Amino acid sequence: MDVFFYVLEGKGIVEIGDEKQEITKDSLIDSPARIPHCWYNESDEILRFLVVKVPRPTTETKLL
Repeated sequence: MDVFFYVLEGKGIVEIGDEKQEITKDSLIDSPARIPHCWYNESDEILRFLVVKVPRPTTETKLL
């Protein structure tokens, strides 16, 4: 299952595996399954993000 994070407001740092990156509002982050991840908010601002978990398809999918 993949996990996607969408930053709604604020800024911070996301660490996925061995990589760290600064993120801001409207960033979309893909976090592959079974890879450790961590979020850091090093400011006084609110950091708010939406988490979406998506199962991998087991059959071929079609767009309508």
